[in-house]
Amino acid sequence: MIIRLGYVAISMNLGKKVTSSSNVTFSNYNKIIGEEKRLEKLKMVTLSNLNDLETLLKYNIDNNIHFYRITSALIPLVTHPEVGYWGHRKTFRNDFQYIGKLIRKADMRVDTHPDQFNVINSINTKVVENTKINLMHQAEWFEDFNYPEGKMVIHIGGATGGKEAGIDRFINNFRKFPKEITSRIIIENDDKTYTAKEILNICNKLNTPMVLDVHHHNCNNNGEDIGDLLKEIFNTWNNEVFPPKIHFSTPREYENDRKHSDFINPKDFIEFIQKTKNLKRDFDIMLECKEKDRALFKLVEDIKYIKPEYKWIDNTTFEV
Repeated sequence: MIIRLGYVAISMNLGKKVTSSSNVTFSNYNKIIGEEKRLEKLKMVTLSNLNDLETLLKYNIDNNIHFYRITSALIPLVTHPEVGYWGHRKTFRNDFQYIGKLIRKADMRVDTHPDQFNVINSINTKVVENTKINLMHQAEWFEDFNYPEGKMVIHIGGATGGKEAGIDRFINNFRKFPKEITSRIIIENDDKTYTAKEILNICNKLNTPMVLDVHHHNCNNNGEDIGDLLKEIFNTWNNEVFPPKIHFSTPREYENDRKHSDFINPKDFIEFIQKTKNLKRDFDIMLECKEKDRALFKLVEDIKYIKPEYKWIDNTTFEV
């Protein structure tokens, strides 16, 4: 059983100046006089983001990090309804192709987690339509990377009218979305509303992979033992190129605190790994913590100390 560790968006070791999330607020964009100058501003910020994404990917390659989440803020204002698509696909075509080559050559797994304002099951049809547009933009990133394995993590959304109604809206709207989007969506359980068991049922209906968030399950469940669900959750990935994906984080201040801690509690992490041993199946774990890659390497040190019998394949990959 081989497990790879990943982190989200920003490398703390590289410093906050290296960020692929630089943005332009719509307010500041509106203050720029002239369409040409506005466009130049968008181009300048996008080029900075793509250059820093290249730096981050090369850092990952140098440090044997094989799993990484790309920020959803890569292209400024592309999700704003009064701006939208402004021509970045044509302008930065070669940059996207080069980044895609880096990802493929390193055999790296990358995905995105679209912002929470993307709600497929909203009762507001305009929100659903904007969600479709926004998700299509991110699907196009993977197309421009020439990276067909790219996935987008989403939650079900709200529960207006009750959870059953919310689930029905999600399924109905999902089935109306274009395949370019639905083929890339993977669905995650959340910490307030939709449990892991409910997401599993939805994923089985839609034939869509499920992302298990362990911390969310601890915060929001109906008494299910996560160990009893793991096999079926992992089976939703049977037709995928990559192995199952897990999200793991540690509550910040108290048990089931929804906020993420800076680092990962290694004992809780190892306890979860032990629950998966009988499945004898490879999977990847995205660590969601404030210290990003620093937390990843700290966890590696902790695991080596607590479980010296685990075999390390490289800096971030181990075998149980």
